[in-house]
This record gives sequence, C-alpha cells and structure tokens, in this order.
Amino acid sequence: MTLTATAKPAGPGPSAPSRPSAARRTWRTLSPYAYVAPFFALFAAFGLFPLLYTAFVSLYRVELQTPGEMEWRGLGNYTALFGDEIFWTALRNTFTIGVLSTVPQLVMALGLAHLLNYRLRGRTFLRTAMLLPYATSVAAATLVFAQLFGRDFGLINYVLGLVGINPVDWQAGTVSSQIAVSTIVIWRWTGYNALIYLAGMQSIPSELYEAAEMDGASRWRQFIHVTLPGLRPTILFTVVVSTIGATQLFGEPLLFEGSISGGISHQYQTLGLYMYEQGWGFFHLGRAAAIAWVMFLLILVLVGVNALIARRRSRKEAGR
Repeated sequence: MTLTATAKPAGPGPSAPSRPSAARRTWRTLSPYAYVAPFFALFAAFGLFPLLYTAFVSLYRVELQTPGEMEWRGLGNYTALFGDEIFWTALRNTFTIGVLSTVPQLVMALGLAHLLNYRLRGRTFLRTAMLLPYATSVAAATLVFAQLFGRDFGLINYVLGLVGINPVDWQAGTVSSQIAVSTIVIWRWTGYNALIYLAGMQSIPSELYEAAEMDGASRWRQFIHVTLPGLRPTILFTVVVSTIGATQLFGEPLLFEGSISGGISHQYQTLGLYMYEQGWGFFHLGRAAAIAWVMFLLILVLVGVNALIARRRSRKEAGR
C-alpha cells in the first residue's frame, strides 16, 4: 500500500513592505517647504519686493503728483542727497539722539533688571508695570511729554524754576530739543529692555553666584564678573535693536512739535523725518527712496560694526 503525499498549497507568507508611491515620496520631500512657504511668500510680497522697488525708484526722478512719469537719473538722487546740508544735519541729529537715548536707556534697564532679579515684594506687579510705557501709544506719550517740556507752562521748567534755573525753550535749542526727544525714547523703551535683561539674568546658572559668594565676592563683584559676562549675548541683541530703532526714529520727533522739518533750523530732524519731508512734503519720491536706501545701508554698517566688535571681544577672552 503506497501513500501518496499531496502537496499542501502554500499559505500567504509574510508580505514584503510596500514601497510608497511616487506621489507620496514627492510630498514627503516637498512638505517641509510647503509649511514654510507662507512666511517666504509674505516676506517676498511685503519685504523683499518693496526693498527692491525702492532701490529701483531711487534711480529715477519721480514726483508724487505724477508717479507714472519717471525720468532716469542714475545716481543723481544720491549725489544730490550728499550735497544737501540738511541731509548731513539730519544724519548728525540721528546719531546724537541715538546716543543720548540708547546709552542711558540700556544702562538704566540693566540696573532695573538687576534689582528685579532679587526677591522683592510685589515684583510681579513691578515687572508688569515695566511694560506700561511700551504699551502706551507713541502719539499719546509724545503729546504728554511735549506739554511737560513746554516753555511757559511746562512742568519741567516749573521744577527748574524752584531751584533757581531759568526756563528752557526745549523746542528751540539744538541740545535741549534733542534731550527732550531722547527722554521720550528712554521712557518708552527702558522697561522693555529691562525685562529682556531680566530674562537673560534668570538663565545664568545659580551655581556661579554660589561659587562667587563662597570665594568672598561682593554683590557688585558678582554683577561685574558673573552677570555681565553671562548677559553679553543679550546686551549685544539690545544694542543692535536699539541702534536700528534709533536710525529709524520718526514718531517722537514728528509729534514733539508737529513739524516735519524738526524745528525751525532742523535742530532735531532725524533721517526718518527728512525722508518723510522729501517724499510727502516736497513730493520727491525718488529722493525719498534714495534716503531710505541710505538708512538701510547705514543700519547694515552699524549692525556689522557691533557684530565685529563682539566677535573680537569673544576671541580675546577665549584666548586668555
């Protein structure tokens, strides 16, 4: 008797992993770019295109009344700009107001942040109050300060009179008007920078302070040798942002007296006001576009100088 073995039909074995389709592979490759595409589309529409178009317009003579009629000038707008004494006055005013507002502002912000870093009663309220000037409208703050710096009935002159100082015409003098405008900027931005410094201080490891205290270092030495080195990237950031803001200063000097000329003798006219005067006061859009590009290049130079100084300083400390 013979037994015949019947072949058992093979069952379904383990299936091989299926390859994704070409469309799915393409989507996996392109999906990261699709997620970031809205940002670049908005940047191209509202950032890059206006920048390039402004450079294009700066090479032509364009008037506000007839924007469609463009006359080629090449670098004529720039040469006329550099030959204008008012431009150099506005550039000098921008620099002096920037220094008068940025240096005291950052020094005061650093001191306030150092105080708020301690465990004080009501420190949450104090931190919130720091942002109130920043949240205040530029127009409202400037109009209030214009009244405070009034020549005849201003509170500042009243206080100066109590100590025997004659009233100061804050809007007429060059130094006095720039101090008044710088005071508005300091009042608005000191609290904002103080909170940035405070966040940087809280990121410094507490072990460094404990080690310095065990070595007998006072709080002042801890601030000099621990806090300031730890805040160096934050300080560089605030310096760069404040430099950009000082170069673009517009609202405070415009509303201080309500004149686009920055006073009778342009004593506190900044580059922002000068650009506005040329474009919307004298209707020279080509000249205004040239001023805008000069401001842009100036910002690049100032930011580059700040970055170069910070890099050299870090290299010196790394080589010690």
